[in-house]
Amino acid sequence: MAEYLLTIKDLSKSFSGIKVLDNVHLNVRPGTVHSLMGENGAGKSTMMKCLFGIYRQDTGEFFLEGEKFNFFDPKHALENGVSMVHQELNQVTQRSISDNIWLGRYPQRGIFVDEKSMYRETKALFTKLGIHLDPNLKLQTLSVSQRQMVEIAKAVSYNAKIIVLDEPTSSLTENEVKMLFEIIRVLKNQGVGVIYISHKMDEIFEVSDEVTVLRDGQYIGTEGIGDLTMEKIVSMMVGRDLNHRFPPTTNEPGEVHMEVKNLTTKYPPIVRDINFKLRRGEILGIAGLVGAGRTELVESLFGERTLESGEIYIDGKLINNSTSQKAINNHFALLTEERRSTGIYPVADITFNSTIANVRSYRNKFGLLVDRAMDEDTDKQIKSMRIKTPHRREQIRNLSGGNQQKVIIGRWLLTDPDILLLDEPTRGIDVGAKFEIYQLIIDLASSGKSVIVVSSEMPELIGITNRIMVMSNGRMAGILETEKTDQTEIFHLAMKYLTNSKEAEV
Repeated sequence: MAEYLLTIKDLSKSFSGIKVLDNVHLNVRPGTVHSLMGENGAGKSTMMKCLFGIYRQDTGEFFLEGEKFNFFDPKHALENGVSMVHQELNQVTQRSISDNIWLGRYPQRGIFVDEKSMYRETKALFTKLGIHLDPNLKLQTLSVSQRQMVEIAKAVSYNAKIIVLDEPTSSLTENEVKMLFEIIRVLKNQGVGVIYISHKMDEIFEVSDEVTVLRDGQYIGTEGIGDLTMEKIVSMMVGRDLNHRFPPTTNEPGEVHMEVKNLTTKYPPIVRDINFKLRRGEILGIAGLVGAGRTELVESLFGERTLESGEIYIDGKLINNSTSQKAINNHFALLTEERRSTGIYPVADITFNSTIANVRSYRNKFGLLVDRAMDEDTDKQIKSMRIKTPHRREQIRNLSGGNQQKVIIGRWLLTDPDILLLDEPTRGIDVGAKFEIYQLIIDLASSGKSVIVVSSEMPELIGITNRIMVMSNGRMAGILETEKTDQTEIFHLAMKYLTNSKEAEV
């Protein structure tokens, strides 16, 4: 038996003349979790896409159980024991859970799909993994976290020798993360090799056996988890010591900028009777469990959800944010939680994605767009946000997740908003880029803008906000002064309006 289940040797890959992987390598032992770490743009996802047959490498070799191979496409990889769960989900939401798991390989009875067999096999798979969902449910009725668990179950269903998990916990609750780790332990006991990509340090230390770090497309090193500390991993990733996770909060909140009175949404999931004030120059965090109504609240403020009742005042004046365009006109900006489905235009270039929200300002007196002005603003955003890209004409889908997020933030800054609504702004972003975004948020607040930050990471909220609003089951459970609170108090408030423990997991 080969010492390594998977070996990648001298892998290189370039896009548009820019080398994103430069002779990197990786060795994964059977029955181990091998974490792959690096800043956004380090080449982690590109490396895995070459392995999975999505990209064809320029140079390099792959060995599975000692035998050389190259996969032509993802289907070829799946059929030969390599499975991958992508950070951004690609699912047929109008079809059932069973359909999504067995798509392209339906069990058949004659010329017909064997629906009973498919249901039975899905149910058995879920029982094995501890997932409590009806296989007949349509994906569009599930939460993002539940859809993520379905995708992980699909990967397991291929009886893969290697499973790549790319940011698998980005949308999972704490209980679901524990469930995922139990699944990983089962896979390890079966001799499966797991390649785990995550920016969450606590997860890396809990689940990993070995860690490989990439930086700027180059191999930095591989070490056993017992020989590593958080500081050492960060130093390997960014090439420098990162002594502080959060910048100092230099912003000073002033007078009341926005007041929300009795806000209630019309359709479920319902946000009910929300009242709060937001000060100019303030960073207000929104905490709560999955399903608490955090996203629904910021979408309501931005005109993306129909209100049953409620009023929004800016500097004492009643405004109408019944549509997103009206919200933009009232100097609001919304960074959405789901970057791929509601944030980027994947086949468009960076210039389009940077300027689309502010496109009217680039028209000349004849109503035609001035390309030079659009290009100049895009170049400014690329430089100021430190976006890693060959050029402004690169399709945004070719950028790493963190660089895509920077483009979207830059897009909204070009509209010169007064109130920024940021829903999970650092989701899927590495520790170095997170610090840059934290600094950007603080600088925006210091310049007099008001910022609302939704985050599932309590240390993040405590690290950069002035106050924290806690949501529970669609209602506001309380507002806390950040300097005077802690994670325990926030969690207790998040449980305030839950009737049973089951709701806390949804």
